[in-house]
Amino acid sequence: MSRALVTGGSGAIGGAIARALAAAGHHVYVHAHGRIERAQEVAAEIIAQGGAAEAVQFDLTDAQATQAALAAILDAGAVQILVNNAGIHDDAPMPGMRHEQWARVIDVSLNGFFNVTQPLLLPMIRTRWGRVINISSVAGVMGNRGQANYAAAKAGLHGAARSLALEVASRGITVNTVAPGIIASPATAELFPKEALERMVPVKRAGTPEEVADLVGFLASERAGYITGQLININGGMA
Repeated sequence: MSRALVTGGSGAIGGAIARALAAAGHHVYVHAHGRIERAQEVAAEIIAQGGAAEAVQFDLTDAQATQAALAAILDAGAVQILVNNAGIHDDAPMPGMRHEQWARVIDVSLNGFFNVTQPLLLPMIRTRWGRVINISSVAGVMGNRGQANYAAAKAGLHGAARSLALEVASRGITVNTVAPGIIASPATAELFPKEALERMVPVKRAGTPEEVADLVGFLASERAGYITGQLININGGMA
C-alpha cells in the first residue's frame, strides 16, 4: 500500500483528493493547519468506507515544525504520493496590497511547497517510484484582478514543478501541476452566480471537487507514468 500526503486536506478539493486516493487503495495522510477537525472528519469518512487514513497537523510555513512532522510520518516508510494542495487567498489590488498580504500568500503556496516536498524526495527516490502533484489555479495561468500575490505564488509552482520533474524523471518519479478554474463550493456560489459562470466559463458551470480529484487520482496512478513536467488545466475552457 503506497502512502500519500495531501496538504490542505481539510478543504473541498483537498478532501475530495484524499477520498479518491484512499479509494484507489493508498494510505492517506490528510493534512490541515487551522482546521484539523475537518481533516479528522475526512479521515473518519475514509475509514468508514474501508480505507486507510489519518489526520496530521502542522504549519507548512514553519520549516522546522514541518520537518519534525514529516520525520514522524517517514518513520513508517516513504511517502510516494504527495499532493501539494495547501494555499490561501488574501486579495487586494496591488496598489493597495499590504506587504503582509503578499508575503503570507507566497509563504503558504510556494515556500510551503518547498518545506513539504524537499524532505520527502530522497526517501521517495530510494523507492524508485513516486508522484508529486501540485494544485495551482487558473489565476496562475491567466492572472486575476486583486490576486497578484496568489497568481505569483501559483505561477512559481509551475516553474518549480517543471524543474523538479527534470531532476527526478530518471528515478521513476513524475511531477505535474493541476490548475483548476472555478470549482463549486459555498464560497464560489456567492462569488460566481449562474449568470457570471455562463459568461466566464465556456461549459457554463462550475467544476466539482470530484472532477479535480479524478484527474489527480489518474496522475497518481501507474497509468500516468509517462506524464511529467506538465501543467494541466481543468477549467471548463477558460484558458
